[in-house]
Amino acid sequence: MISSPDQPPLLLPYRGRLPSIDQNAFIAQNATIIGDVKVGSGSGIWYGCVIRGDVNEIRIGERTNIQDLTMIHCAELGQGTYLGNDITVGHSAVLHACSVEDNAFIGIQSCVMDDCIVERGAMVAAGALVTPGKIVKANEVWAGSPAKKLRDINQKDLDFFALNLQRYERLADEYRVEQYGAVK
Repeated sequence: MISSPDQPPLLLPYRGRLPSIDQNAFIAQNATIIGDVKVGSGSGIWYGCVIRGDVNEIRIGERTNIQDLTMIHCAELGQGTYLGNDITVGHSAVLHACSVEDNAFIGIQSCVMDDCIVERGAMVAAGALVTPGKIVKANEVWAGSPAKKLRDINQKDLDFFALNLQRYERLADEYRVEQYGAVK
């Protein structure tokens, strides 16, 4: 994990469990990560994020980008929260006791609730509210409040997903060098 020696991210134990952060993950200085949380290689947890694995587990795969001010939590009497690889989670999103599969995209200020599954390559549009228990099928775009299928993913979406992942991987590398003097 790369962080500033003068202001490290806030990594807090809970119930005897300390977050496990891969050494190649980028964790912003004011991110807060608590309890039973694992963050994979190449993932980025940006400024103001709170990831609270206090009452259950949270798993974040590789090269997954959690943008500024996002809140991730889990349910004590339900499931943890599971994010796969190569996912983008937009600014100020809320993910609670849900599963997001590889290559999915979660839009800015969207909310994915308990027991939802966002399947591989699906997109939850900005501002969408995916209510408990819904399944966003692979290669679908869901929007609205409550969210419903809007359309199928198209090539323009896929191109944007790839570009956005590359952009944030580059930004994380630049932050590592400029702020911390380190590269992965």
